[in-house]
Amino acid sequence: MQISTFKTALLLTVIFLSSPCVYNLPPRRANAEPTTGARHDIPRDLRNAEAPLQPVSNPKIVVTKADRKLFLYSGTKLVRTYNVGLGLSPVGDKVRQGDRRTPEGDFYIFTRNDKSAFYLSLGISYPNAAHAERGLRDNLITKSEYATILEALKAGKAPPQHTKLGGDIYIHGNGARSDWTWGCVALEDGEIRELFNAVGVGTPVTIKP
Repeated sequence: MQISTFKTALLLTVIFLSSPCVYNLPPRRANAEPTTGARHDIPRDLRNAEAPLQPVSNPKIVVTKADRKLFLYSGTKLVRTYNVGLGLSPVGDKVRQGDRRTPEGDFYIFTRNDKSAFYLSLGISYPNAAHAERGLRDNLITKSEYATILEALKAGKAPPQHTKLGGDIYIHGNGARSDWTWGCVALEDGEIRELFNAVGVGTPVTIKP
C-alpha cells in the first residue's frame, strides 16, 4: 500500500514538473515603482544607480541651501540629486572669514583635490565679484586685494583664499547628515566620488539660499 502511494505521488510530481506552466511563469518584478504619484524627473540616488556616472557633458552644479540638495545637470538635463550638509551657520550669505556660512552666488570649480582631508574635494571660486565689491565697501579688503580677486576671476583661476573675506570653500566628502562644515558643501563619500569623476575644472556652480 505504501509503495503504491509513493508511486502515485512520484507520478504526479513528474507530471507537474513537465507542465509548460512551470517554465513559462512571468518573471517577478523587483523593486516595482508605484504607478501613481511617482516622480520621474529626479534621478535615482547613488545607491540605486544602474551604472557608474561617466564624465558629464556641459556640466553644471546647483546647490539649494534651504533644501540641503545638490543638483548635477548636463546642459538642461538633471542627472543626479544629492543630499548635502552645509556650514555650521547655514542661513545667510558668507561675509567674512570665520562666520561659518556657506556662500551664495555664482562660482566655478577651480581645482580638484584627490588628496583631501575630507576624502575628495572640488574647490569653489569664492569670493566672487559680488563678495569682493561688498568687502571693499565694508573695508574688509583693500583696493589691491579687490583688483587681485577680479583679475583671478577673469582668468578663471583661484581668487585669493586668505583675505578677511575667507576662502577654502569646497564641495567635499565625509558626510551629509548634518550642517557641520566651516562653510563648505559636504556629501557622502560615495557621492562625492561620483561627482568628482563627473565634472572638471571650470564647471559652473550656483549656490542658492
